[in-house]
Amino acid sequence: MAVHVEPSGDGDAIRVVTLDRPERRNALDHATLEALLGALGDLPAATRAVVLTGAGGFFCAGADLTTVEDEGFVALLRSVLQAMRSVPVPVLAAIEGPALGAGTQLALAADLRVATADVSFGIPAAKLGLTVDQWTVDQLVVAAGDGPARGLLLGVEVLRGSDLHRTGFVHRLVEPGSALDAALAWATELADLAPLTLAAHKLMLAASTGVVGAAEAAAARDRAWASADLQEGLAAFQARRRPDFTGR
Repeated sequence: MAVHVEPSGDGDAIRVVTLDRPERRNALDHATLEALLGALGDLPAATRAVVLTGAGGFFCAGADLTTVEDEGFVALLRSVLQAMRSVPVPVLAAIEGPALGAGTQLALAADLRVATADVSFGIPAAKLGLTVDQWTVDQLVVAAGDGPARGLLLGVEVLRGSDLHRTGFVHRLVEPGSALDAALAWATELADLAPLTLAAHKLMLAASTGVVGAAEAAAARDRAWASADLQEGLAAFQARRRPDFTGR
């Protein structure tokens, strides 16, 4: 299969979604995007974090141009990016090897990015006559800064993980071969936190750039403030014990 999903450790708290087309450097075709969309839409209710990675030492080399020739691919890619943004838990990208074109867009749609210094990010759309969507441009400016965004889109530059770590686009820079382990360790930490708080913060961040409406973000914030988890967190703090958050 081009995509496989498995839990990390015991239970369903962390789901690892792996692009598995190493012979094509995990490039995306219609089938891969459909499998990704299915995986993101079928997460167990107990999921607290998702880690997206690639097999064979590659993250994603972009669109598979040997099979992609129509607007249907663009629409399907947009649906996958939207699904990553809509998942109510943190999505972490564990990035090694190339993350080019649609690979950069997948990384951009993740909430948190863990990468090695030598990862290659780039959007070579101008070499092919393609154009990315407005969301990609907007989010690149927010996540990487205006200068790097212009370099990627207009200068058609390839930027390394070390370059984009300095801008804040890459949140954690790790040693070669350790991106997945580092992302899983971070996801394990997040899985112990209050899920309604994280869901609300994710929506509020999206609202800050107009991706979702302010009312939706405010409703999520209200749910967190009215939750039993808030009472549990306060009680655990007073008792100096570890809280047991349930997402209610």
